[in-house]
Amino acid sequence: MAQEGIALVMFEDTEGRRDANIRWLTGQPGDALLFLSIERKSLLVPWDILMAKAYAKADAIVPYNEFERTPIKAIKGVVERLNIPIGSKIEIPPVTPYPEFLDFVAELQDFDVICRDRSTADHAKDLRTVKDAEEIEIYHKAADITNKIIDLLEKKTRDGKIKTETDAVMLIELESRRLGCDGAAFEILAAGQGRSFGIHAFPAWTNAPFGGKGLSILDFGVRYHGYNTDVTMTFVKEPSQQQLKMVNTVEKAYKIAVDSIAERHDTLFTSLLVDECFSKSRKRMVHGLGHGIGLDVHEYPFLRSRNDMTWNLTPGMIFTIEPGIYDPMHGGCRLENDFLITESGFEVLTNSRIIWL
Repeated sequence: MAQEGIALVMFEDTEGRRDANIRWLTGQPGDALLFLSIERKSLLVPWDILMAKAYAKADAIVPYNEFERTPIKAIKGVVERLNIPIGSKIEIPPVTPYPEFLDFVAELQDFDVICRDRSTADHAKDLRTVKDAEEIEIYHKAADITNKIIDLLEKKTRDGKIKTETDAVMLIELESRRLGCDGAAFEILAAGQGRSFGIHAFPAWTNAPFGGKGLSILDFGVRYHGYNTDVTMTFVKEPSQQQLKMVNTVEKAYKIAVDSIAERHDTLFTSLLVDECFSKSRKRMVHGLGHGIGLDVHEYPFLRSRNDMTWNLTPGMIFTIEPGIYDPMHGGCRLENDFLITESGFEVLTNSRIIWL
């Protein structure tokens, strides 16, 4: 802010414009506006003042209804409360629609309102890629819960107690809550042998058979103290030769990715190696190799075979590796785990795997 002469920044976490930066900066778990000034003052404007008093930390907390629950009235009120000098630069969220941006400009005519890519909000996302010790401790607990659920899913599928996609989903939902989680990290994707051909099944799950002859995919995660895990298991039963080749290729690609991360923490280098592996098997992975994970299920860094999206993985970064193949006739196979870069290398946080039934 000081380098670019910005006096006030507004963050917004509301329906349709979610921004986990507010939770990261204050601890506020629900809808809110957050204002940060160049004078190192923070002012939180929560939708639910009682939740804010229980969870959030800021220099000042003002109920949203004092500003008639509108962002423009809120920013005008905050400018007055924080004594922002006339003529100052004020940055609003980069996702602000253009017509609303014009409304901000009209209401703040004495200020220079800016709305841009690579904003302060984006800079905060960059900073969030490296987790601190407290966040890593939360992640170890979240991963431990995830691993317990993985083991239970395998056991109950082998025992015949999980027969449908619904059975698998309900087990995850109930166990995650029972073990102290906020809930599932995202809408669980359970695709039995008849629906596993898609990257993300639609609908996300049904009451169709699960774990039968062929390939079944289960993509899930848990949210613990706001932080998310993300894993994918593939269940294999009496595979055809084509399905067997798909599974073997995914396992090989996964090993190449893990070995590459161990030797060289360059996301583009690793992604290109995996692409080459698929190409040699006359296959193609139609999605990225992985993504960062934290308060958002998908955040920086991204593992992509794109020159404009290269990251040097550094200690504290947590991300997924998730190679996959999908075929309309033979179904799909994906293997996904969560990884933490450490000072000495990396740690595999989760224990997802291919389950041979």
